[in-house]
Amino acid sequence: MAGVAIAPDKNSVVLPGFEHLRRFWDATQRCMTVKVLPGEFYVSTQEEMISTVLGSCVSACIHDTERGIGGMNHFMLPEPVGERDSWSSAVGRAARYGSDAMEQLINAILKAGGRRENFSVKIFGGGRVLTHMTDVGQRNVSFVRRYLEAEGLKLRAADVGDIYPRQLQFFPVSGRVRVRQLRTTRDNELAANEQQYLKRLANDPIKGEVELF
Repeated sequence: MAGVAIAPDKNSVVLPGFEHLRRFWDATQRCMTVKVLPGEFYVSTQEEMISTVLGSCVSACIHDTERGIGGMNHFMLPEPVGERDSWSSAVGRAARYGSDAMEQLINAILKAGGRRENFSVKIFGGGRVLTHMTDVGQRNVSFVRRYLEAEGLKLRAADVGDIYPRQLQFFPVSGRVRVRQLRTTRDNELAANEQQYLKRLANDPIKGEVELF
């Protein structure tokens, strides 16, 4: 009937292990939405949207093109390499690296019924938003490219680097991704949030659960 709003399906099934992530109704996209924060990942088999905001962090979106299963991660910590600057010192205290984020995402998709031979991988983020530090974003991008090559996973699309943060929306059933560059005063806000996140990782390497973006 015209003029009748469609109520959000709050009873839609969430895969085991992801019940703690925040889910809410997005009126614009008319679907349930899950917000993925740094150090988190999410996998879904239903019509919903996974969203995040990326500065120097990187997200991989992996989609099983045959079974309509997909997931996204969000990591800020590549494997620690090179000199012990302020960045690598924080990395050394952290609990999760890019390798953990990729492995956990892939394993969760496989557990949900996905198959590696059907994977389509897209990567996003890695902007140079922490200008006073070593290029953390580029380290993340280099890491994830090496990881995909080593695992024999084909990269289908990438929007990485540059100096801008990104807003990312991923639809796990179709594999479609929407990306919007953030070129406003929010750049400074994101940079400040990432610095705060690094400090939290140094002081609390296990949790890092505070919503920053």
